[in-house]
Amino acid sequence: MTFCVALLGGSFDPVHHGHVALAELFGALLRPDQLRILPAGRPWQKSGLQASDADRVAMLELAFRDLPFAVTIDLQEIERERPTYTVETLRALRAELGPAASIVFLMGADQLMKLDTWREWRTLFALANLGVAARPGYDLAREALPEAVAQELSGRLATPDEVRTAPYGKVCLAHTLAVDISATRIREALRLGADASALVKAQVLDYIQQHNLYKTT
Repeated sequence: MTFCVALLGGSFDPVHHGHVALAELFGALLRPDQLRILPAGRPWQKSGLQASDADRVAMLELAFRDLPFAVTIDLQEIERERPTYTVETLRALRAELGPAASIVFLMGADQLMKLDTWREWRTLFALANLGVAARPGYDLAREALPEAVAQELSGRLATPDEVRTAPYGKVCLAHTLAVDISATRIREALRLGADASALVKAQVLDYIQQHNLYKTT
C-alpha cells in the first residue's frame, strides 16, 4: 500500500478552527498515514509574523494533538531562516520520502485562486498532489479559476482514493468545507478583547491568554 502524507502549510498566526477543519476533512477523505504541519518561517507573500516561532509551534501542538492519525510538526521552513517557497519544501520532502510516497499538499480555495503567482507553481504538480477545500466566497468551478490554473488542473482531477495512491500530479477538490475564519480576524478580536472562543480551540485560546499574545498590532 502506498504511504500517504498530507501536508498543511501556513503562517498559523494563530492556528484556528479553519486549519483544523481542513486537516480533519482531508484526514477523513484520504486516510493519510501522517499529517505533516509546516509552519512558515518567513512567508514571502505575507508581512511579518506577530507570534514567535516557538509560540506558533506550541499552539500547533495543542490544536492538533487529538486527531485520529499521526501528526508531525515539520520545522524545516522555520529553520531555513529566509523567505520560504512551497516548491523548495516539496522538493525536500520528495527527497526525504522517496519517489513512491503519495504527498498531498492541502490548501483552501482562496490559495488555489492565486496559485499561478507562486514560485515555479507548475512544478508543484511534478512533486505532489493537491487537496483543495472550498471556502465561502470562493468558487471551485473551472470558469471561476484563473485560466492558467484551470488549464493545469484539467485532466488532473481525481477521487480521494486515486489521490491517495498517486505519488503526484492529481488534484482532489472537496466542496464540503464551509468554515470561513481568518487569522487576521482572530488577531483583531483578541486585540480588542472580544470573545474568540468560536474561532480557535479552547487550549489554544488559553495559551494565547497565558502568554499575552496579539494584544497589540
